[in-house]
Amino acid sequence: MGIGMRELLIILLVVLVVFGAKKLRTIGADLGAAVKGFKKGMNDGDADESVRQIKQEAADAEFPETQAKAAQSPGRSDPGNGGPSSDRQA
Repeated sequence: MGIGMRELLIILLVVLVVFGAKKLRTIGADLGAAVKGFKKGMNDGDADESVRQIKQEAADAEFPETQAKAAQSPGRSDPGNGGPSSDRQA
C-alpha cells in the first residue's frame, strides 16, 4: 500500500506549483549538495575510525628502561585490589 506513480506525479505537480520551476531547481541542487556532503562526511568518518582501530591494534613500543623497572618490582600491588598482600590476615 505504498505510494504509486500517480501519487508521486500529483505530489510533484503540487510542489512545482507552490515553489515554481526556478526555485525547485535550486532546492534540488541544494539537496544534492547536502547529500553529497553527508556521504563524504560518512566516508571520512569511516577512514578516521579505521586509522584509530589500526593504532589500537598496533603493539606499543617497549623501551629498555620500562622493561628494567617492571623486572625490578614484580610483587608490587595495592592492598585493596586483591593482590598478594590482601590474602594475609593479622
